[in-house]
Amino acid sequence: MALTIEALSCWLVDIPTVRPHKLSMVTMGCQTLTIVKMTCAGGISGWGEATTIGGLSYGPESPEAIKSAIDGYLSPLLCQKTFSGVESLAETMNTSVKGNTFAKSALETAFLDALGKAHNLPVSSLLGGALSERLPVLWTLASGSTEKDIDEGHRLLAEGRHRAFKLKIGAKPLETDLAHALAIKAALGDDVPVHVDVNQAWDMTTALKAIPQLHDGGISMIEQPLALQERHNLIALSQRMPVTILADEAVTDSHAAFALASGGFTGAFALKIAKAGGPAQVIKLAHVAQSAGISLYGGTMLEGTLGTVASLHAWSTLQMRSGTEMFGPLLLKDDIVTTPLDYQNGQVKLPQGPGLGIEIDEDKLRHYARKQ
Repeated sequence: MALTIEALSCWLVDIPTVRPHKLSMVTMGCQTLTIVKMTCAGGISGWGEATTIGGLSYGPESPEAIKSAIDGYLSPLLCQKTFSGVESLAETMNTSVKGNTFAKSALETAFLDALGKAHNLPVSSLLGGALSERLPVLWTLASGSTEKDIDEGHRLLAEGRHRAFKLKIGAKPLETDLAHALAIKAALGDDVPVHVDVNQAWDMTTALKAIPQLHDGGISMIEQPLALQERHNLIALSQRMPVTILADEAVTDSHAAFALASGGFTGAFALKIAKAGGPAQVIKLAHVAQSAGISLYGGTMLEGTLGTVASLHAWSTLQMRSGTEMFGPLLLKDDIVTTPLDYQNGQVKLPQGPGLGIEIDEDKLRHYARKQ
């Protein structure tokens, strides 16, 4: 299973979104994908992606910093070396480079893609084997307008593309946010699951006031209502509230997952390959959750198809009892793959074939790549 890495190339790829995407900390009109090509001995190439949200608005790694870490530190560390498998790659990166999990995720993805191609196996097989070839996928309603979100939700339900939705709140006054969320839930109906993502915007007092009202309105899952450092309060909310508390930013790696689980957290974990350091690393985090009886949810950093497929290969090997939100490619006006993902009937299909099972359109890559 060994591979020798000969060269690494990295691009920043800017693609407009189909509509403004409003979060509590930023409104996005464009997404930047950090794309990596790993060339290995024998003419095998693997592709990876690292994507964050709103530059530095979401977290400590920006697209520019991810590219800098790869070009300046990780590429010289890895090139011309042979790795027996993905764990030896991760060990080498983690020993010499601290943090920078987004950059490491792109490289681990590219390595798995190349390894799968070398052995004619899908990445899911390298991660333990797919349990399903289709996964549920919701859509985030985040235009910033209640009326537009309701219309968008009704249209997507009629088309059959999605059967569940997420709402972004936290940027506006509490009463405005509550009215917005409850109006959308009421308009979509009792049979359509809806949850809200607060993106760390509330304090404990606000959460205690807001969550019962959301629950009474039919919203059954609340994502990351508190700042990621407020671990004890997040645990307390999960134990006290009649809804599922979904930990996202608070679950950065398997150590953070263990801290929440051992503290008595009873909600669900949002997994993201970028936070964990790659598809193989996020499986370790998932196993911590499963051991504690914590449900799993497949989260997105609004990646393009490349990063989305890498996540899907990992999710396919797990029981994602709280669903997934791998809709990132649908938010983009274009992409850099030759064949788009198959979204229908509230599900997305896992690509088949060696490695990630997708091909990169290098003409589109060059077209959207940021000029230095």
